[in-house]
Amino acid sequence: MTAVAAKPAKPSVWQAFVQPSAWTMFFFGFASGLPFLLVAGTLAYWLKEDGIKLKDITMIASAGIMYSLKFLWAPLVDRLRLPLLGRLGQRRSWLLLSQLVVMCGLMGMAAVTPDRLMGFIWLTLLVAFAGATLDIAVDAYRIEIAPMEAQGALVATYSLGYRIALIVTGALALVLADHAVWPNVYRVMAACMLVPVVANLLAREPDTVRVRLATWRENMREGVVEPFADFFHRFGNRVGLMVLVFILLFKISDQALVGGIIGPFYLDQGFTKTEIAAISKVYGIWVGIAGAFLGGIAVARWGVRKPLLIGILLGAISNLLYLWLIGANGNLTMLTVVISGENLAQGFLGTAAVAYLSALVNQRYTATQYALFSSLVTLPGKVLGFYSGRIVEAVGYAPYFWITTVAIVPAIALFFWLMPRVRLADESTGSEEPT
Repeated sequence: MTAVAAKPAKPSVWQAFVQPSAWTMFFFGFASGLPFLLVAGTLAYWLKEDGIKLKDITMIASAGIMYSLKFLWAPLVDRLRLPLLGRLGQRRSWLLLSQLVVMCGLMGMAAVTPDRLMGFIWLTLLVAFAGATLDIAVDAYRIEIAPMEAQGALVATYSLGYRIALIVTGALALVLADHAVWPNVYRVMAACMLVPVVANLLAREPDTVRVRLATWRENMREGVVEPFADFFHRFGNRVGLMVLVFILLFKISDQALVGGIIGPFYLDQGFTKTEIAAISKVYGIWVGIAGAFLGGIAVARWGVRKPLLIGILLGAISNLLYLWLIGANGNLTMLTVVISGENLAQGFLGTAAVAYLSALVNQRYTATQYALFSSLVTLPGKVLGFYSGRIVEAVGYAPYFWITTVAIVPAIALFFWLMPRVRLADESTGSEEPT
């Protein structure tokens, strides 16, 4: 009679959140969030006040597209050992390099200013590139530093740090800009990176064993070809393709509101920019943090699948809250309720989504595979953000919100089709060998 090893018991929710790596991820989340608005939304205010034309502002502030292209250089982060810094380990060395480049790039933007526009644009692109590289390294570190059952807690503390960084670089930066010149604001933002730099120097490197090959050609195959071949080898061509389609679709309702449509919608309902900023950008971020922690608790308690399905449904249904806001005529209570529901759902889904993507990754190719998955998640938002204005002009706001809600149906169907065909990392039994 063959004995079957029992599945290891999951740690308690409390254990998942108090592990040291969970709070390391808080500081790394802050580092990841720091450059994001400084090369996009916040930067647009500086450019506007400096007299740059609107068409040029939108082009320069599109530097954030680097975040959607990060899978292109993720193999380097997986495979290339950095000279000197490499002694910190593969993940922490890339983290430190990216953090230092972000700091230097922000200081450079403060020194050059938009008065010397071409140099300023190149520095903005450098900060965006370094910020996207930082994302790659942080995601890989998170997946490798703790087991799958602890990922929900790590994602929650990461989200807390990330969203606090958005408050610092969004609301706080704008307040500072009312009392100081923009170059000094960017110098302060650069100095904020010092805290996660110290956290990185004190952090532990993941214990992942890395394959080092002799020739450049072998390393290129291992770094570029094998991550994609491995994915289809593990899941099969048909199922693997359906997994990728599911990744594209399961946040489509959430991503449909990420583009430029919501700002004009709020203004059309009679809200001022100050009211929108206070409720959406400050209060709403804290509600999103609460949602992220609820998602983390759910993943720690139930695993990945159930919270993901709940998050997908909540993310889609929460779009219908905006129907209630039509004709609100500046009613702040209604806006607060809608933002509360929407951001709570977004935060919950965000944590469950990251945990799901992490469960699909082979730790031999962590950075490359996760960068690809996370890039695919944002792609529908880029497309819908481009066309959302035309759709609203053609059919109105109410039908658009219904469209974004119903658009989730294919993803839900795929969820149930994939459920018996895809085994996630947190569902492995103790008798199996690690991938």
